[in-house]
Amino acid sequence: MKETLQEKLARRKYKIPNKFVYFVLNKGIVKPFLAPKFHPTYHIIDNINDYKGPCFLIYNHQSRMDYIYITQATYPRPLNFVVGYNEFFRSHLQFIFKLIHNIPKKNFNSDVASIRAMNQIIKQNGVVCIAPEGMSSITGHNQPIALGTGKLLKHYHIPVYMVKLKGAFLSNTKVCLDERYGKVDVTLQRLFDEEQLRNLSVEDIENKINEELWQDDYEWNKKERIRFDMKGNGCSHLHDLCYHCFRCNKDFTMFGEKDKIVCKECGNGATLNEYYDLIPFDDTCVIPESISKWVDEERRLVYHEIQDENFEFKEEVKIGKIPEDHYLKNQATSEICGEGILTINHEGFFYKGTKDNQEFEFKIDYNHLPTLGMPIDVTFFSIYHDGKYYDIFPKNAVVGKILLIVEEMHRLHINAWKNFPWADTYK
Repeated sequence: MKETLQEKLARRKYKIPNKFVYFVLNKGIVKPFLAPKFHPTYHIIDNINDYKGPCFLIYNHQSRMDYIYITQATYPRPLNFVVGYNEFFRSHLQFIFKLIHNIPKKNFNSDVASIRAMNQIIKQNGVVCIAPEGMSSITGHNQPIALGTGKLLKHYHIPVYMVKLKGAFLSNTKVCLDERYGKVDVTLQRLFDEEQLRNLSVEDIENKINEELWQDDYEWNKKERIRFDMKGNGCSHLHDLCYHCFRCNKDFTMFGEKDKIVCKECGNGATLNEYYDLIPFDDTCVIPESISKWVDEERRLVYHEIQDENFEFKEEVKIGKIPEDHYLKNQATSEICGEGILTINHEGFFYKGTKDNQEFEFKIDYNHLPTLGMPIDVTFFSIYHDGKYYDIFPKNAVVGKILLIVEEMHRLHINAWKNFPWADTYK
């Protein structure tokens, strides 16, 4: 039987990227053509090139362009990035990922293959680069770091460096995929040495990472006042995230287009300027202070909503899977393979419908579902079931609320992936 793409990836060996290849990519492409557009400023407190042994590099994952700033801050030291497993099956990425030895990781899942690959790099005195949140920012501020991060770092007790990004999210939001040139602030420093990792508890390590990586780009720019060129299109798809109207108190009535977001029921709305300020249409409008605050307020409402033991949310969806015999084209993350009904309640996350023209259903409990993946934008999301990747495409613009429901259900019933820093504010 012909070997599948998944099987080929599973037996791949990993090395530190070739220095010549790394030079060509960084000095020939990234530095002259990609980085300047985003106007990055670098602050090197502890130079990773001064340390020759194996180490980890962690960063707050703000956008799909983060590799630009990270590789420039750490050059010439080659990095092996840990990247979402699904990305390795996209035709425009698979060659370069293999060339620079990126490491696949099934997000929010135990992944022995990923650990095995990290071991190979560490034994070669390489740098394993990890986004401990497990995915790029959705709301402009951090997610808590993925479960097991502290345990992983303590196990190896090798130095941990950190790149802190500010402004990268505002340059490449997950709401609208347009590039918005403004300014990105990049700081490189060492976060832990070997002795600290030996002496600190896993909880202390994770608390420190959460604290140091915390960044809310919207709040940051209230002080910095950096102009981001949105070309008058700042609110496109914003309603996928900011779905609740705080004047008429209805869900899914907001609609974002060009530079405005407005409630279709009551007219409540605001204009988004190039500093990411939400400016209400008039004094009667009820608009949160920022987009991140808007989502935090929606989270508070969801928290109270799910206290009802009979709470249930249903949505028609299509599902997509990764093919086994060919790479995905046209920047797709999956191929549609079925449709059905998604149900979320206190028992878990359910899908019932079809897959490959056959009846298909699954359930995921909140032990295995602390949050959702979002590989591209806020119009759809991803999950893993039985180790297999699925994209979920809702019929309506409801992804923002589904995300909050899943996270708050996990915290209500499990609370392993803790609420921060808003833990005591929205209840």
